[in-house]
Amino acid sequence: MSEKIDRSWLLESATFSRPVIREIQRAATEGIYDIRGFGAKRSLPTFDDLLFLGASMSRYPLEGYREKCDTSVTLGTRYAKKPITISTPITIAGMSFGALSAQAKEALGRGASEVGTSTTTGDGGMTAEERGHSKLLVYQYLPSRYGMNPDDLRKADAIEVVVGQGAKPGGGGMLLGQKISQRVAAMRDIPEGIDQRSACRHPDWTGPDDLEIKIEELRELTDWQVPIYIKVGATRTFFDVQLSVKAGADVVVVDGMQGGTAATQDVFIEHVGIPTLPATRIAVEALKDMGMHRKVQLIVSGGIRSGADVAKALALGADAVSIGTAALIAMGDNSPEHEAAYNELATSAGYYDDYQDGQDPAGISTQNPDLGARLDPEIAGRRVANYLRCLTLETQTLARACGKTNVHNLEPEDMVALTIEASAMAKVPLAGTDWIAGAGKF
Repeated sequence: MSEKIDRSWLLESATFSRPVIREIQRAATEGIYDIRGFGAKRSLPTFDDLLFLGASMSRYPLEGYREKCDTSVTLGTRYAKKPITISTPITIAGMSFGALSAQAKEALGRGASEVGTSTTTGDGGMTAEERGHSKLLVYQYLPSRYGMNPDDLRKADAIEVVVGQGAKPGGGGMLLGQKISQRVAAMRDIPEGIDQRSACRHPDWTGPDDLEIKIEELRELTDWQVPIYIKVGATRTFFDVQLSVKAGADVVVVDGMQGGTAATQDVFIEHVGIPTLPATRIAVEALKDMGMHRKVQLIVSGGIRSGADVAKALALGADAVSIGTAALIAMGDNSPEHEAAYNELATSAGYYDDYQDGQDPAGISTQNPDLGARLDPEIAGRRVANYLRCLTLETQTLARACGKTNVHNLEPEDMVALTIEASAMAKVPLAGTDWIAGAGKF
C-alpha cells in the first residue's frame, strides 16, 4: 500500500500554470497550433461591470407592463429604398451552413421569424431551409466568396459585407474536411472532405476606396432596395467605423473579441481584438464625430447573453445587438441532456468547444446526418424564440425601471461602473462618485 504524499506545500507557477504546461506539451507533440470553436475563455471586462440607476424620486419609473416601452428598430435608413424594421433590437449573427447543420440553420430562421427579427446566412451561401423559414434574412458577402450566388443575393433582405470577425480579426475562417459534406462542397464549389481556409481579406479591394466601389456594385445588383451592412472585428474600432461609413454603409456591425467562431486558432481567440464593452463606446464616438449617429445604425455583438447586456449596449448608443453563441446554447448546444455523449468525446456539457470536428452530440455544429437528425428544427426554433422573447422582456424591464418609453432612450447617464476599468472603457462614472476614469481628476 503506497504512502499518501503530502502536496499541500507545492506552489503552482502563475506563469507556467498546469494549463500552460499542457499546451506546451501538446504543441511539442503535435507541432501545430490548437484549433477550436466557441469564443474567448479568459476573463474580460463585460457589461456585468456596469449597473443601471433605476428611477425613484428624481426620475419617474414606468408601471410594469401597463405602460408601453417600444423595442422596435429600423435598420438601413441611410440609402436603402427598403430598410428593414425588426420588432426587437436583437438579431441573429451570421453562422454558416457548413459550420452548422441544415437543421440548425432552419431553427434559427424559425426562431427569429417568430419574434420578428432577422437572421444571417454566414459563409457558404444561402440554404433553401434558411430562406424558407426566415422572414428577414441578411446575406453575408465574405472574402472567400464561398457559395456566392447573385440570384440568392437578390433574395436577401439586407447584405452584410464581412471585413472581420471578433473572434479572429485579421484572420480567415476554417472549415475542416470532416464537415465538408457533398452538399456543402457543392454549395461552395470546393472538393468534398478537404480542409478549407477562407481568405483573411477580400480579393475585390485593397482599401476603403475600393470598398466604396464594391458597395456601389452591390447596390446596383439589388436596385438600391436593401440595406448594406459592413461588419468589422473590434480592433481599431474608431477608424474602422468611420471608414465603413465613408465607404457607404447603411449599418455598421462591430463584433467584440468575445464573439464565437466555429473554428480558428486558440491564439487568435484569446489574444486578438478588444472586448465588446469598449468597442461599443468607441464605435458610437466614431459615428458622433461624423454626425452620423442614428443615421447609420450600429449593431454590436460578441458575448451578448442577457437582456441586461442588450440594455447596456443600447444605453451606450448601439441601435441593436446580435447573438450567435447564445442562440446555439438556446437551441441545445452544451445541454446536460447529451452529457454521456460529451463524455465520450473527453469533455462535458458546458465545456464542449470542438465545433470544428463535426461530432456535436446536439446535432448543431455538424454535417453528420445521424447527428443532425437529433435536432428538431421546430422545437429548436421555438427555444430560440423563447430566448429572444426573454431577452426582449428583460431589456424592456430595465428600460421601464429607468423611466424610458423606448429602449433606445436609455443613455450612459443611466449607468455607473463597478470598476475603474469599466468606467474608463464605457466613459461612465465610478459608482458612488462623479468621476470617470481617465477623464479628469476626482
